[in-house]
Amino acid sequence: MRIWTEHPAEANVEAVVRCYFGLLRAGRISEAEQLVDHSAVRHVLKSLWTGSVEAGAAGEEAGTDPAADGWEQDLSWLGDLDLADFHWGETGSHCSVEIIYRARIIEVALSFWVKPVEAGWVIAGPGTLW
Repeated sequence: MRIWTEHPAEANVEAVVRCYFGLLRAGRISEAEQLVDHSAVRHVLKSLWTGSVEAGAAGEEAGTDPAADGWEQDLSWLGDLDLADFHWGETGSHCSVEIIYRARIIEVALSFWVKPVEAGWVIAGPGTLW
């Protein structure tokens, strides 16, 4: 986890978030967790699954259960996700980023914030926003 001695600029935060998301998409979960002061990754993944794959399956054929596919064991669905727009709060200390699943923005966004620590500043998150 990177520690800044001064409050990082928005561009620095966005770069870390893009790297974090790239690692998630590649299934490199433990490496992604090391980039930020991380909350529960299982919650983040389950929220992304629910807002993307599971939501998309709701309109599909009845009788299919996407959860039965073992979303935790096969993370290939993460490859269908991408980042959309970043939205910054007025203070410049927190942002949310929209998520795209198969060319459509989903209902779940991820939030990150710049958090003061004893040695400086770190990026914390993500939280899930619905």
